[in-house]
Amino acid sequence: MLIPALPSSSKQHHDNGGGLPRWLQVLLTEKFYNACIVHEEAKKNEKNVYCLDCCITLCPHCLAPHRSHRLLQIRRYVYHDVIRLDDAAKLIDCTSVQSYTTNSAKVVFIKERAQTRNFRGNSGNSCSTCDRTLQDPYQFCSLSCKINYLIGSRGSLSGYLYECNYLPFNETGFDDGQLTTDSVLEPAGSVWTSSGSGGCVGGVDCKTTLACTATTEIVRKKRSSGSASRPTAQVCRPVHDILVGLPNRRKGTPQRAPLY
Repeated sequence: MLIPALPSSSKQHHDNGGGLPRWLQVLLTEKFYNACIVHEEAKKNEKNVYCLDCCITLCPHCLAPHRSHRLLQIRRYVYHDVIRLDDAAKLIDCTSVQSYTTNSAKVVFIKERAQTRNFRGNSGNSCSTCDRTLQDPYQFCSLSCKINYLIGSRGSLSGYLYECNYLPFNETGFDDGQLTTDSVLEPAGSVWTSSGSGGCVGGVDCKTTLACTATTEIVRKKRSSGSASRPTAQVCRPVHDILVGLPNRRKGTPQRAPLY
């Protein structure tokens, strides 16, 4: 991680040079969700709140002396730290950083995630710093990657950091920050619906879904009628083939009842 050296003590909170302000330096290098030493006997003592004014991490039991400070809740998904996009956008320009939607809120990753192989391919979009695969039109997979790119290409973050003197902390919505595995992160914009018959959700092809559903229904009917000697595999087929294979449910020519 190409993070510049810490500024001197005379520039604890702001640095007019090419380095990072103290609060951002600590945010990008601090390890969150460690147990609080002061409240090690208390429950839910993970340090998942960051005080921008004191540049320290806090557990929920440490909040009282910092209620008037700018507090940022850190959330975690699969061992990676994320923050809400709304909060991050008050502090730094998040343009071109890929966001994800979880629990009805957009989040962004704070740090670059380790990779075991090169993700760059011959086609497609990838992070300008770490080559991680991205959706168009994003350029960075995390705040750290964008900051490293700006420092390397422009030499400073001038014009990309915002003055935020007030960052409200919603204690009523405060939680442990753990995004469970059933809260799947989905890239922003990948979930969409259409008013027509071809609408999709989460990138799933609705035609394929219809074909699978119809195939399953036919197999179920065959099993119930006993015409199949063995279970039939549920294989997806094109919609046209499925519709052709469906039984014709139209009634025959109506017959008059005999007259007596």
